[in-house]
Parts: sequence; C-alpha cells; structure tokens
Amino acid sequence: MNGELKFDYTSRDSVDRASAKRAYTEPLGLLEPTVTDNPELDLREKVVLVTGAAKRIGRAIALRLAREGARVVIHYQTSEADARQTGAECGGAPVLRANLESVAEIERLFAETARLCGRIDGLVNNAARFTRFDPLEISETDWDFIHTVNLKAVFFCCQAAARIMQQTGGGRIVNLSSLGGIRPWAEHAHYCASKAGVIMLTRALAKAWAPRITVNTVAPGVIPFDDIDERGRRMIAATPAGRGGTPDEVASAVVYFLKASSFVTGQLLAVDGGLSQR
Repeated sequence: MNGELKFDYTSRDSVDRASAKRAYTEPLGLLEPTVTDNPELDLREKVVLVTGAAKRIGRAIALRLAREGARVVIHYQTSEADARQTGAECGGAPVLRANLESVAEIERLFAETARLCGRIDGLVNNAARFTRFDPLEISETDWDFIHTVNLKAVFFCCQAAARIMQQTGGGRIVNLSSLGGIRPWAEHAHYCASKAGVIMLTRALAKAWAPRITVNTVAPGVIPFDDIDERGRRMIAATPAGRGGTPDEVASAVVYFLKASSFVTGQLLAVDGGLSQR
C-alpha cells in the first residue's frame, strides 16, 4: 500500500451504521479464497487488522507481521502520533481510528478495512484496558470501563471479522487474553473476569466457526515496559524463566496461530515464562 490513511470515525462524514453493515454482509467479489488448510500458511499479502497497534505489545505484533510480509492495518483510539509512526514503520500501513466501546464504530472499522483491502484474512484483538481496585470499591463505571473493551469489543470485533472471512475462504483470529485470565489477582477481579471471558469466548467461537475460521488466544505474562512497578518486579522474580517476557515473544506466538492450519483452533498459549504453573 502506498502512503498512510487515517479515518476519524467520530466525524459527521463517517459511513453510517447501515452502510457499514452492508459492507461486510454483501459479497466482496473476490475470485479466489485467501486462506487454506496448508500445514503452515504464508502471511505474505494477507490482510491482518491489529487493534490497539499504536504502542507496546500491539506495536510489536504489527511490526512483526509487516516483516512477515502481511498487509497490516493499524487500529488506534487516542494514540494518533504513535499509530502514525507504527504505520510508517509497517511500510505505510493504513491507520484507522475507532472507539471500541461503540459497536457502530467497530462495524465501521471493519467495513473500512474491507473497502480498502478487499478482504480480511486475520484479526488480532490486542486492545485492552487495565486498572487496579479493591473489589469492595469497584463501581459499575469501573467494571464497564474494563469490560466494554476487554470482552464486549473482542466479541464484536470477532463477529465483524468472521462475517467478512466467511465470504473469502476463511481466516485466522487471535485474541490476546492474559495471565490474569488464568490466575486470580485479588486487586484485579474485574480485569481477571474480562480476560477469563476472552479465553472462554475464544473456545466457543472456535467451535462455532470451525473449520473455515480458527480462533485462538495468547496469554502474555509479565511483559515489562518503562512503567514496570515493584509488584511487577516481584512477579518477574517469581517467574520460573527468571525474567520478564518481551513484546517480540508475544508477537511470535500470535504469528504461530495466524500461520497454523485449521486443525489448531480453540487453543490457549501462555507466553509467561512458566508463571501460570506456579
């Protein structure tokens, strides 16, 4: 793709909900399926949308996919400068803005991706939120702040992607869950519930959409960035591997699922240095 594109879905000129729905429910007119049951898929020229791709793990996933030859589509909500930089480093990938709290904006995001690229072969649901509260202090607002993006948006992104993939030979979906979806964290009950939900959602959708669409989940452990705190450092010290993970290690797990055959679906891969086993 030449150049970078940015779409602000909050403007009055945006595609309306009805036309967005039509864009991924009407045939796309492709001549050949783009995803097969080969033992290992080639990601070259495959269209892969990564949510929350502006920074951190999402950025690493996008960059790795670009190195694999994929046609990456960068989603962001607020980190525009970072998203533009990531898009530029991915060879001028399209940069699309959407508020994932809104199902209408999710629909527009996928409709615009299909319009620009003609199809969607892969989806990486990376965007997520993280907060810390005593469970006795969690309000409805606190709960909804986490669950609207961490779980509700994941489902509706999967749904929108699958409607397109079903027209184009199938596809691959990878949902980012978390060590917090496997192990309980006392001060993150709302977050743990959302990520455990992602794991079960992944399994249910894998069963619903097999064999044409695979749905798998990667659960990162402690992946330290500059803002790592003392609690995070203690978790790293407890990790059997003796260190924190890297964004590139998470990206490698995502790439594995995107390349895997349709016989690999409904699976959880923890990239946590063995911490989930302690």
